[in-house]
Formats: sequence, structure tokens, C-alpha cells
Amino acid sequence: METETILSDSFFDIITNRNHTNATKYTYSYMGGVPEDVLPMWVADMDFKSPPCVLRALSAQIEHGIFGYSEVSEAYLQAVSGWYKRQYDYPIDAKDIIATPGVIFSINLAILAYTKPGDGVMIQRPVYYPFSRIIAAQSRKPINSPLVHKDGIYCIDFDDFERQIERNGVKLFILCNPHNPVGRVWTREELGRIGQICRRHDVLVISDEIHSDFVREPQRHIVFASICPEFSDMTITCTSPTKTFNIAGLQVANIFITSKAMRSKFQLAFDRSGCSEPNLMGLVACEAAYNGGDGWLIALKKYLQGNIDLFKETLSVNFPEARLSPPEAMYLLWVDFSKLGLKEEVLRRYLLEYAKVWLDHGTMFGPEGEGFQRFNIACPRSILRQALDRLVEMRVAILREQQKKL
Repeated sequence: METETILSDSFFDIITNRNHTNATKYTYSYMGGVPEDVLPMWVADMDFKSPPCVLRALSAQIEHGIFGYSEVSEAYLQAVSGWYKRQYDYPIDAKDIIATPGVIFSINLAILAYTKPGDGVMIQRPVYYPFSRIIAAQSRKPINSPLVHKDGIYCIDFDDFERQIERNGVKLFILCNPHNPVGRVWTREELGRIGQICRRHDVLVISDEIHSDFVREPQRHIVFASICPEFSDMTITCTSPTKTFNIAGLQVANIFITSKAMRSKFQLAFDRSGCSEPNLMGLVACEAAYNGGDGWLIALKKYLQGNIDLFKETLSVNFPEARLSPPEAMYLLWVDFSKLGLKEEVLRRYLLEYAKVWLDHGTMFGPEGEGFQRFNIACPRSILRQALDRLVEMRVAILREQQKKL
């Protein structure tokens, strides 16, 4: 296994022009109403180049010059299982890994494989917004057991969690761990209570763990299926290198299903989707990243921590009305602007037209997100400083206008 360490922040300080590269984050025309000079801090990809080991592997494949049909190799499966053993002490068997084009694609397949129209599929809002969309699109019932927000911390109401299962015929639960957007890393005790309730009511669990590589100390990511064999037998674990190594456009994910019966049902839904051979470049990038990206990830997390520290300091000194939920994981910060006393559409207008910063507004993740904005800090620090300066200027303007009305 080749590893490389990038010790200097200079790699991540580089500003790369992503305009006119088909990058969703920088494509404004189809969004409507978004000024072209905004700083895009919204969609969850990073403004950093992928690790050199990934770029070298992709370049070698391009140099080879043939891009025919592809299949998952033994070396690929070993790279995936090796990563999860090193990072999480989770020994996944190669036969239990299914490579797919993406996590959301796979969650959609799992809904089709394990439920029927009219069944309840439970989520915990505020939560990643495609969950609700794909549940409804498959004629299943989105059932919400909302997270409880108290003193800036999110937790689970386990009584409500079980009550919603019992009342709504829930067959499947989508666990988001780490939780997007609130940034929680669920503890072993919390995961254990979730698993016990779901097992008691024969509820299968889709565990979306795509952000696991960004968990910060002292928190520790625990693979839900690793807690006990009973949990493993009822779980579809969704993983991907795409967030970690900034390769989302290469369309690759790895789904872990240890139950043979569940794996067969998932594979049947996969076959029915009409999607067969995986993306060659996605396979190449994933294998290279999991074999050689350990040191790069350490350097990235260190840089991101510096960005978080800058964000916290700026809010504390210059924007005390904005409150940051504790960022236990991810490079997506969940910021409460409700103390400004503005309705969401007014705050959004200020952000886009005055501050010229493009964020994901909170109600995208459910009505429980009212007053919040999700802020992507995975960018060069100079860009983050610019965005924060604009926010501080926006705050001054808002307070000035509010003072005039008194």
C-alpha cells in the first residue's frame, strides 16, 4: 500500500478556477435568481484538488487510452475492505461489497428492494433533503421523528422514535451518521438504542455513512453494523470515497450487506435498474484513494480544522447572533441565524444580494431547519475569509436597518 503525506497547507491554499468546468457548485444560470459574483458555499463538494495518488492513477488510465466496459476487481475490493479495517477496525468481507454509482442511488434501490408502496420509511429531520424526495417518489410514506434541538445540541427522542414506528407501519429507517446537516456523530449508546428499537419492530436500517471520514476527535465514528451481528444482519451500510477525496463526479459508492438474503434482494433491484457495469474511472479513483490517501486525509482534516477555528472565532467576535452547532464531523457547518429575527426568504435575499454568499437554506432539510443555513467551509482559507468578511458586513447592514425601524 502506497501512502503519501502532504505536510504543508499550501496544497489546500491553491485557488482553482472551477468556472466553465460543468461544476454544479459554480453553474448559476439554471438556478435562477443567483448573481454570478456570489461565493458558492453550498453543495457538498470541496474546492481542493483530489490527492496526487488519485490523479496519477486516473492519468495512467487515460494514458492507457481504452475506456471499455469495466468490472470490480479483487484488488478493488481489497482496497475498500482495507480502508474500513484501518480506519474503523471493521473487517468487511469482499463478498459483502456491492459497487454502485452512488449512495442516493443505492438508498433508492434499498427502498424498492425492501418495501412496497404505502410502507412507512422513517427519517430524522432536519436531514439531507433527497431522503424525503426519493421516499415520496417511490410511493412510500416519509415518516419523521424529528431531532430535538436543545441548547445548541441535537439529540434523539427515543420515545417518539419508537412511537412513530408503531403508529405508521415503518419498515425501513434511514440513519444518517454522521448526521447531515446538523453534524452529530451518534455515540455507541445512541446507535445501540436505535438498533434495539428497530430490531424489536422488524425495521431494516439503511445507514448512510458517507461523511464518516470527517469525524473529529474526541468523537469516533462507529459503523452501525459493527455493533453486533444482529444489527449487521438488518443493515444496508452505504459508503463512498466521493466526499472524502472530492471525486463525486466519478459516480462510485460501496454498499455493505452481510445478510445473504438482503444482499440478493438488493442485487435484484440493482439488476432491474438497468445499470450494470460500474464507472471505470470511479473504480480507478476509489482504489487509488483507499490504497494511498491516508496521509492526504490527515492533512486535509487538519486544514479543515483551521477553517472551522477561523469560522468560530469570526462568529464569536464579529457575529455573535449567529450560533454554530458543534461540528463533530463533516465540512458542512450548521449555523443558526434565528437571533437576527428575519424570515428565511429575507435572510436568503440578504445572503445572495448583499453578502453575495450562496448557502443551503435550512428548510431544504425540513421545516425543523427554519432559521438555519448550511455552510460549506471546504475551500481555500482566503476564500473563506472573504465569505466571512461579507457576512460580517451583512450583519452590520441588518442591524443598522433594524435600528432605524425602532
